[in-house]
Amino acid sequence: MLVACLLAVPLAGAESDNRPVPTPSLFIEVQLDVPLKLSHLRPGGVLEGKVTHEVYVGNRLLFPAGSRVHLTVGDLERRPREHHDHWPWVVYFFTPRHEKYPSFQSASISLPDGTRIPLRVSFLSAVHQVEVSARAKPAAHPQEVTQATSKEMAGNKKAKQQMSGSGPTWILEAERPGGRDLPPTASGENCSNPVPPPVPEMLAAGTQAKVILLERLSASKNHAADLFQARLLEPVCLGSSVVLPEGALFEGTVVKSVPPRRLSRPGSLYLTFTRFALPSGEGAAIAASLAGAEVDQRSRITMNSEGGLRGGSPGKARLLIDLGVTGGIAKVSDDCFQLIAEALISTATDASTAGSARLVAAAFSALYLVTRHGRDVILPKYTKMDITFDQPLSFSLSERRRAANSAGASDRIP
Repeated sequence: MLVACLLAVPLAGAESDNRPVPTPSLFIEVQLDVPLKLSHLRPGGVLEGKVTHEVYVGNRLLFPAGSRVHLTVGDLERRPREHHDHWPWVVYFFTPRHEKYPSFQSASISLPDGTRIPLRVSFLSAVHQVEVSARAKPAAHPQEVTQATSKEMAGNKKAKQQMSGSGPTWILEAERPGGRDLPPTASGENCSNPVPPPVPEMLAAGTQAKVILLERLSASKNHAADLFQARLLEPVCLGSSVVLPEGALFEGTVVKSVPPRRLSRPGSLYLTFTRFALPSGEGAAIAASLAGAEVDQRSRITMNSEGGLRGGSPGKARLLIDLGVTGGIAKVSDDCFQLIAEALISTATDASTAGSARLVAAAFSALYLVTRHGRDVILPKYTKMDITFDQPLSFSLSERRRAANSAGASDRIP
């Protein structure tokens, strides 16, 4: 599965409520018809695919899911490979320190009605994505627990089957079109309720929003009280009114961070969102928590019912590599001890030192296994996340008008 999703680039946030936020870029997410590895791309190659997620500008639907994508590869450049902990440290001695990534001579998206929109895009990343979400608390009745568990297992199996035959997700950056540059096919009808709601309105607790992370977070590098930013991908509506347009900036805080520890204990990361700012710079305090995220499937990250992220199990491949390294350490320790003992003690023989050598080999092997750290929780830049508002959020009519003006759609506010 090759995807290119329109998202927003991290920019300097508004330090003041009245300071305008710089116009962010957009990013594209597409599933290619024929998945290709980056190493197999060649200059001049033509790639075809489709948009897999709806793309918004302000409160307008710019590209619906299913729109066709056309890319022509330009040059191939080199950049440092991003660090991850999918494999034991010994594997990284044999992996390249750089990777190739493409630039594009041309790019365009064809809408369902046939309109073709040219774009200037650049490549950001390619990852295999899988969605994790907060696990529901166990039901009171055992039969309900069994049914919920079976549904969860079926969903996980289906997701693995879909991912097994797909390619990585590509994230591309594109210039954000202005109001006059929007194609005439861009729809502004994205709030389902045609009846104007009463004023003031309250955004109910439990309302969800989809955001994109604007910086890298990890349990090993970040600490409690660290700040981060994310940007809204899809507008949030109250009835027929847009109260939070695409592009709104969310500020968050790391609540708790536990780095990976010895004895293969994984790390954990808890996040909360405390504030939002409209593209105009106006904002308010909020209380929102993480409800889901799209992460690299090789990271094996899980999420508990409270929205906390936890490093996953090592996996069979990593376990086999660790066992192989342990066996190698045992063999080298055994042989080295016997060589040293025979060199220092003239009467020492292989038979007389065999027992001591085995003890030394076992000690070094055990030391290696004990000092192994668990999996880290790494959220790369441009990770998509679902958040849930934990408390109601009130919007007056004037605030909703300002939100619509920030999105360039004031004519839709009653």
